[in-house]
Amino acid sequence: MPIERSRFAVTPVVAAMAALALVLAVTATAYGYHRDELYFRMLDPVWGYVDQPPLTPLIATAAAAIFGDTVVAGRIMSGLFAIASVVILTLITREVGGGRLAQALTAWGMAGASMTLAFGHVLLTASLDLVIWPAALLFALRATLRDDGRWWFAVGAIVGISALNKLLIVTLLVGIATGLAVLGPRRWLRSGWLWGAVALCAVLALPSILYQALNGWPQLAMGAALGENNADEVRIMMWPFLILMVGPVLAIWWVVALISLFCRPEWRPIRWISVTFAVMVVFVFAAGAQFYYTFGVLSVLVAIGSASVADWARTRGRRTFLFAAIAINSIGCALTSLPLLPVEAFGASGLAAVNASSADQVGWERYVEQIETAVGDSEADAIITANYGEAGALDRFGVDLPPITSGHNALWDAGPPPRDATTVVVVGDFGPALEARFETCTVVGVLENGVGVENEEQGVPIRVCTNPVASWVELWPQFRHLD
Repeated sequence: MPIERSRFAVTPVVAAMAALALVLAVTATAYGYHRDELYFRMLDPVWGYVDQPPLTPLIATAAAAIFGDTVVAGRIMSGLFAIASVVILTLITREVGGGRLAQALTAWGMAGASMTLAFGHVLLTASLDLVIWPAALLFALRATLRDDGRWWFAVGAIVGISALNKLLIVTLLVGIATGLAVLGPRRWLRSGWLWGAVALCAVLALPSILYQALNGWPQLAMGAALGENNADEVRIMMWPFLILMVGPVLAIWWVVALISLFCRPEWRPIRWISVTFAVMVVFVFAAGAQFYYTFGVLSVLVAIGSASVADWARTRGRRTFLFAAIAINSIGCALTSLPLLPVEAFGASGLAAVNASSADQVGWERYVEQIETAVGDSEADAIITANYGEAGALDRFGVDLPPITSGHNALWDAGPPPRDATTVVVVGDFGPALEARFETCTVVGVLENGVGVENEEQGVPIRVCTNPVASWVELWPQFRHLD
């Protein structure tokens, strides 16, 4: 049964995009840098890093060059990705037959979803995923719904380019292939169009593949580290976050989509996406990496579900109810995803426990001041930090500091403190092994943000350590860690 596609609902979609842009602009400078943004500032442009491909750090560097070295620069880019995702998701609703109301539900609903707001507010590797995953799935839906294999080349191009941002995108291809194999249309697995697209994808992804091959596949080590550190928590938290990532109202949308895929004959060619979603859920559970890895497919299911929800909303009362529910959902998502409260109120509210992204933006300048005091009092020759957030904050806000080093992820590759460094300020909790690396290690303070926000830095020790027991070349491998 052919699908009749309505005109693109320009007015409600543009209005939703404008509202999202306004919210992101108003909150852009609240609290401060996220730890990942501070990290990207320190990375020189190269073909790859031990923990990620090069694209997002390159975008951060380019944004700083164009807009200035401020917290706003990267957030202009992340905001643009979030706004663009609203358009793409609305196009998916239109593609499956959703009319003006369905498209408006998608645009306004997803503009206020938790992950859209969180990844649109802060420049992360996941910010670009807001666009990449829905775009790839839009083109795959077009290939199967329109029976036009040319769209597979668009999928291949998107996925190949995305390999420069995250190799996780490979799991999407596995999910699509598995879905086609299980629910069809299976003939696509024998199609030259699809395999030509796979070849195109491989060519575009070649720089990332070569970097991995020439450097011992560091992404596998990074994935194993994430699983080791996060798996137990992720395997529990991923289930409620299937609701929280879009909010409880829109969670109904994606459930409706999964049911409707098997109830609407015209959607038979795209039933494979239900298996794609299942593959992503299984992957996240098995790998234990990051709970939000399912969001790319989840957001597309919400967009599909809008078409069925709009069919239910035949009366003015039901339509009013739906938009009121979306408004309430958006407010709840904003409170748990954006720095909306004054920072002192945020600390007292307990929201830091669920809004870790905002918590990670608090206190950096104050922490740097405390570390500077320890450096000045000890006349330290170098600084070693436990993580890239601390190192990035010192690089951004520190004044007249000695060399800043860290064994965290790609910063380890920048090397150890100077060969003649005998007194170092060590920031963070390194465990009991730290004291065995120096003749003396004395705690001289703890990091305190002063506003009661519990984040990764709050309360960690500042030590002054003297006289390393071996050369820095010998000791430096002991400081390396991936997470």
